Amino acid sequence: MTQSALNQLKQFTTIVADSSDLTAIEKFRPLDATTNPSLITAAANQPENTALIEAAFTQAKEEGLSGSKLIERTIDILTVRFGVEILKLIEGRVSTEVDAALSYDTAATIAKAKELLALYAQYGILSDRILIKIASTWEGIQAARVLEAEGIHTNLTLLFGLAQAKACADAKVTLISPFVGRILDWFKKAENVDHFPIDKDPGVLSVKQIYAFYKQHDIGTEIMGASFRSIEQVLALAGCDLLTVAPNLLAELDQDQRDVVLQLSPDHAHAHTQHINTPLDQTKFQTELEQDRMASELLAGGIQGFVKAREQLVNLLAQRFAIQANN
Repeated sequence: MTQSALNQLKQFTTIVADSSDLTAIEKFRPLDATTNPSLITAAANQPENTALIEAAFTQAKEEGLSGSKLIERTIDILTVRFGVEILKLIEGRVSTEVDAALSYDTAATIAKAKELLALYAQYGILSDRILIKIASTWEGIQAARVLEAEGIHTNLTLLFGLAQAKACADAKVTLISPFVGRILDWFKKAENVDHFPIDKDPGVLSVKQIYAFYKQHDIGTEIMGASFRSIEQVLALAGCDLLTVAPNLLAELDQDQRDVVLQLSPDHAHAHTQHINTPLDQTKFQTELEQDRMASELLAGGIQGFVKAREQLVNLLAQRFAIQANN
């Protein structure tokens, strides 16, 4: 019997569920799972998660908080509670994101990461099962450097180019999440086209470039392709260390029976153009990022999008519990 594309892909790559949908995670049983503010907000709108929301609010209220502080603490607790429920269904790690509003504040990001880990510890979850997810700004990467030095594992997200990937390697982060679909979306709009052949897909090519750079220089940071628009994009990165895939695309892969071919490997990487591995200071990083209009625009826009998603969750909880969010 022919194996599904999903099962074939799992022979080359660790598959991660990009979801806070507990039902989908239970169905596909990935090794790891990732969440973000948009996914948490979507999950909070599902009736089956009412009990989690109520429990998070009760726990926050027991800490004597009120107004906006009560809502913000409820969101942190709710985010961790989703992570705890996810970890009951998988064997590996869950990525939990720091508030995107802190993306340009190194000290605040470090403090929030430790708050989230302390919450996980209350539920008996060890830190080695958690990846603290941080936006790949210079400040975020420096926060990750400090956390990693203390043995706290990080996942640097909203990553769109080689400059960010280099800085993450310098910081010795555990994992990076280069975004494939958002890069494709940007180039389609910029070039006024509705399609790129998969071998010219700019999002796929970006991840291949980062993969080649990391393997050529024996960088231990894991690469996890993210933000996919199609199963063709997913399959074009077969062999990447990890791929985080939304439930709808996991379902498509599970029904597809095409032969999956290895696309990325250390041997393939060494055949690519060599890039010199020179450390980046803040000035060089900012210069390279600003010269890459796609990466700089998508990083700023991604942060704004996650901030907006959290604001939507703030409003949802304020309405549910009749709290003045600006108190």
